[in-house]
Amino acid sequence: MKKGIREISETTGYSLATVSNALNHRRGVNNQTSARIFQAAQELGYLGSRRITKIRFVTYKKNGMIIEDTPFFPALIDGVEKEARLSGYETVFCTLDQRSPDYKEQLSTILNDHTAGMILLGTEMMEEDYRVYQNVKIPLVVLDGWCDAVNLDSVFISNADSAFQATKYLIDQGHRHIGYLKGKFRIKNFGQRSIGMQQALRKHSLTLEHDDVVPLVATMEGAYQDMKAWLYAHDKLPTAFFADNDVIALGAIRALKEAGYRVPGDISVIGFDDLLLAEASSPRLTTVHVYNQEMGRLAVCKLIDVMKKGGRVKTKTQVCTEIVKRESVRNLNELSVEGS
Repeated sequence: MKKGIREISETTGYSLATVSNALNHRRGVNNQTSARIFQAAQELGYLGSRRITKIRFVTYKKNGMIIEDTPFFPALIDGVEKEARLSGYETVFCTLDQRSPDYKEQLSTILNDHTAGMILLGTEMMEEDYRVYQNVKIPLVVLDGWCDAVNLDSVFISNADSAFQATKYLIDQGHRHIGYLKGKFRIKNFGQRSIGMQQALRKHSLTLEHDDVVPLVATMEGAYQDMKAWLYAHDKLPTAFFADNDVIALGAIRALKEAGYRVPGDISVIGFDDLLLAEASSPRLTTVHVYNQEMGRLAVCKLIDVMKKGGRVKTKTQVCTEIVKRESVRNLNELSVEGS
């Protein structure tokens, strides 16, 4: 019998068999007992970085509306997998769906597996969803998400700054009446993009009017249908729209074109993410390029650092973006020059 297991037994008061079963994730040990045993094992140094053999990529779903309908995430996953392989770690994938009846049991199993470091895809997570990770004992890095109230190592997009720059680009192109294609399901990324957009407007003494905010489902078909309904009820449109992401932008453009509007002749649109679809669309979509594969690699590097050195000091890393100028934004300044 390993000396470590005997020490854990003496510290916790549980039998050697119970300690062994808990550490090896065998059935018959309740969650509270298992958590106490793992805490003691961690404190006694029984669980070290030498025991971590893999990186677990966990996709969190609150309702799946963002995760399931965009090609944004495969590049993130590819970055994670490639960097993990280069570093000698196996990558395993699983999904935590808050709607599943066994969600709590799945979560407990993952958080008590000390053989894996964890990268948590937090795109759909809100502040309250992070509370269970506050005192987690396994190495953990949140990817594409963050929490203001709980200190967790995180890698995510500089959303507000990026939306500020995208809106400023529209303003620099001569647009003064700018609307917002707003995702109905308000993930934190979208909230920060809204803040950045409105900061840019205020800096240029512009305002976002209530009638120029278009709530759209963040799927291609949903955005198309919602935009069609909105256009039916509105005949006065902004000269340009900032969209929460490319999926929303492309669905809205389809509806605009069907309604007889020219993009960008009548209405300009800028997206966010730079999906492959943005390059293939007609017109080719001007958008914010996100370095998603690099974000995945950064998350793995940070996780490995935590596994090797411990994670006492938490960091939140914002990854900058850049605007990709294509065909969906019209330069209104050229019209002023022509008319002068």
